[in-house]
Amino acid sequence: MTLDAGGTNLKFSAIRGGELLVGPISTPSEADNLERCLANIFGGFESLKRALPEPPVAISFAFPGPTDYPLGIIGDLLNMPAFRGGVPLGPVLEDRFGIPAFINNDGDLFVYGEAIAGFLPYVNRLLEEAGSPRRYHNLFGITIGTGLGGGIVRNGELFIGDNSGAGEAWLLRNKLDASVNAEEGASIRAVRRVYARQAGIAFDDAPEPRVIFEIGMGRAEGNRAAAVEAFRCLGEVAGDAMAQALTLVDGLAVIGGGVSGAHPLFLPALVNALNDTFGDGCPRLGVRAFNIEDTGERTAFLRGAVREIRVPGTSRVIAQDPLPRTAVGMSRLGTSEAVAVGACAFALSKLG
Repeated sequence: MTLDAGGTNLKFSAIRGGELLVGPISTPSEADNLERCLANIFGGFESLKRALPEPPVAISFAFPGPTDYPLGIIGDLLNMPAFRGGVPLGPVLEDRFGIPAFINNDGDLFVYGEAIAGFLPYVNRLLEEAGSPRRYHNLFGITIGTGLGGGIVRNGELFIGDNSGAGEAWLLRNKLDASVNAEEGASIRAVRRVYARQAGIAFDDAPEPRVIFEIGMGRAEGNRAAAVEAFRCLGEVAGDAMAQALTLVDGLAVIGGGVSGAHPLFLPALVNALNDTFGDGCPRLGVRAFNIEDTGERTAFLRGAVREIRVPGTSRVIAQDPLPRTAVGMSRLGTSEAVAVGACAFALSKLG
């Protein structure tokens, strides 16, 4: 049984063999009231258990950080103040349901799921179908919603770090405002903040990002220029943060989260930020980034620069694609399902 916990909603699912059995079932987080939040967590798992054809073997779910994931203790979360001071949620669930409970970072599990059954195999399948010799093994990803999450998978293994703090994308640099972190430029509140500023209205009067997206697409009344700029700024900040990570990870990049549906307005700016240069003209990345959601860029990414290199003195020929590049695109599973797949795989690895 899995849970994708966020500051707004709790999304429950049940997974077997990598396939969704039940869910997702969504309930409010009640993030500022511990008693109500715990009641919703218990109720969600109990509803899942009643709907299953056989007893579950583990609970494995995602919570935002900071959290002591190995011990299952939820810490002082900005987006879920009910848990401030520390709550041993893992042990509480183990006692209540009588099965092991594993907790991991939501961004980590999202990327793990996309590496197992989503974006990573999708891109490699496209490369195979295109006759390219290139394959990818590493994946970095971000989730954009109430906050900015992140995760790293290297050669099929989730990279957690010594303090369970690897992939914390929210603490990367904010390109547009060095006084704050990247989350303040790539999140729900960031979109509303820029829209309010550009439209000349109070922040509290700014609509939610889904409405701002509709305004930006010309499908709803509002300040269209402000909406377009709000998502362009998000893309620039998220792209620069992603560039910092990809410089170290060197893999593909996937995007999910509640704001990801607005990618037509922010993904071009994000990829432009990845392909930007420093003031001296030096490229921002050592590889070229391609927008896999754009037909022309996807074709160019798959084509690469394949050539044949002959081994001197023999008839042997080696196929090579020397163009260093990465592909950036959206979740192929959906954020909640990717988290559930990642959570299930993590629990099974721990159970042997």
